[in-house]
Amino acid sequence: MEGALGLLRIRVRRGINLAIRDACTSSDPYVVVTMGSQACSSSPPPLLFHKLKTKVVTDNCNPIWDDELTLSIKDPNVPIKLEVFDKDTFTSDDPMGEAEIDIKPYLECLQMGLQDLPAGTKVGRVQPNRKNSLADESCIVWNNGKIIQDMRLRLKNVECGEVEVQIEWIDIPGCRGLQSSEMP
Repeated sequence: MEGALGLLRIRVRRGINLAIRDACTSSDPYVVVTMGSQACSSSPPPLLFHKLKTKVVTDNCNPIWDDELTLSIKDPNVPIKLEVFDKDTFTSDDPMGEAEIDIKPYLECLQMGLQDLPAGTKVGRVQPNRKNSLADESCIVWNNGKIIQDMRLRLKNVECGEVEVQIEWIDIPGCRGLQSSEMP
């Protein structure tokens, strides 16, 4: 984890009203979370990707995954992409939409250095807009000594569907930490 600021735990909770992609009026959805960046020092620059995947939930357009995926964060400005696919056996998996997880507002709240707040204290709010994938207001909350953010993401490039996720920062001993990061 050389050069990492820390870890980001992404809890992929559930899908809501996902698109139908199978002939049997349902889908077999799973989520792929990707974070990629290009290193600047060599020519040509190598691509560095993190790619994690949830389990497949069969025959369900309102799946409950409750999977935890953990990314090593080196640059908080690199977007985190969430994609939903329908698992197919004999053909390539069908895309069911995509969204981006914007962690900058969350990291700004973390950098405030809050401590000892009552459980459930809202420390930030993020409104849906054209620059994010939020389907509804997202609150950043102090909960049992940790700051978490629940999000409902509206999927793009698809006729319908949303995915609920929660993010949580994990400090790792030996990592640079958020204090050393530069965010615009």
